[in-house]
Amino acid sequence: MSADQQAHVLLVDDDERIRTLLQKFLVRNGYLTTAARDADHARRLLAGLDFDLIILDVMMPGDDGITLCREIRETRETPILLLTAKGETGDRITGLEAGADDYMAKPFEPKELLLRIGAVLRRMPQGAVASAPKVLHLGGVRYDMERGELWQGQALVRLTATESSLMRIFSGTPHEAVSRTELVERLSRDGVQSQERAVDVQITRLRRKIETDPKQPRYLQTVRGAGYMLAPD
Repeated sequence: MSADQQAHVLLVDDDERIRTLLQKFLVRNGYLTTAARDADHARRLLAGLDFDLIILDVMMPGDDGITLCREIRETRETPILLLTAKGETGDRITGLEAGADDYMAKPFEPKELLLRIGAVLRRMPQGAVASAPKVLHLGGVRYDMERGELWQGQALVRLTATESSLMRIFSGTPHEAVSRTELVERLSRDGVQSQERAVDVQITRLRRKIETDPKQPRYLQTVRGAGYMLAPD
């Protein structure tokens, strides 16, 4: 696998359908991908994680992509690829002036997006891509996203196949609830057969390995009516 395919991508788009489709497409093509639904969600993720590339939708409620792009550029050199329904020259110039590295107008072919991502990442200095630590901190526990390893201090915490799959799913969308139905579906794609009731049992077991007080979870939270959510520091 090439260096750019090891990259961690932050995808910011308020359209849930497009966000989900693009995230699955990028993951399928080897990218570690985290999704955000708006600028505020993206800011929370950027506060705790480093990314190799940001794909940013321009037209969003609240702060738009141009505003967020300018804000990111004040402190980071992370490559930014803007997506928008507008294709006029003036809008492209505005995006590039805000600090974006590239610009794509919707609708676009997913394969073209992959080519653009590869081109942007190849322009980065050698060694810049995938150099940032991809570790989530959960109090005294840390999760290495690339290795799929959970650590308590210097001790490696043993995870079952199901627990490993759950951590990989949750770490891809921190601070975002994942429904029981989606967990069952994604576990089955990992070759783990499960049912919603069994997922609850696995969550309880996983909490014992993460939480100081599993009965009052701080990091692997239950979101009423929505499922479960990983909330790293």
